[in-house]
Amino acid sequence: MCQPILTISLRRKVNRIVFMGMGEPLFNYDNLIKAIHILRDRYGLNFPTDGITISTVGPVDQLKKLREEHLKIQLTISLHAATQSARNRIIPHMRIYAIEDVVKQALSYSERHNRKIVFAYLLLPGINDRPSDVRQLAKWFRGKKVMINVLQYNPTSNSRIKAPQKREIVAFKHQLEQAGLEVTMRVSHGREINAACGQLANTYNKFKKND
Repeated sequence: MCQPILTISLRRKVNRIVFMGMGEPLFNYDNLIKAIHILRDRYGLNFPTDGITISTVGPVDQLKKLREEHLKIQLTISLHAATQSARNRIIPHMRIYAIEDVVKQALSYSERHNRKIVFAYLLLPGINDRPSDVRQLAKWFRGKKVMINVLQYNPTSNSRIKAPQKREIVAFKHQLEQAGLEVTMRVSHGREINAACGQLANTYNKFKKND
């Protein structure tokens, strides 16, 4: 019996697929891995492994499982802190995992699969931008296959968190580079229509509270 064939028609060539979002990809582990295998299947889309990224907050148990998969996909860890207390404040639901364990498992994945790991770092003045944070990041990542991606916080109408100035982001990036780390800065898009990362969720939550 012939199997149905799914055909996807796109106007532009897709060369990168990122699994990310407010729904943590690794919490849907089995379906995530199945989807990646389908994408990579040479009889299917035959999508290149180098073009597939999982962006995750780093649940440790799932990172351990991912390390043993024969996939060698790209991995981005949303770290956003250099101490447990700061990360608990920024990502409260991840407080059950020690930040050191998240870092350890990510680096283990990098070593096993010979991949450069990206650690996303949302800069929040007064919370995660101290000299001690720079020193800790350097202690973890100097000499490793790691790139730090410094992100700009998008201010929202009902948030008490201060957004950094451009000069503060540049200064923090320079400090990390002086400490021997590879660093990049991600430019945020969509702020002029309140559609940048985090802003849509904030608007949704605001309306829910008013219902």
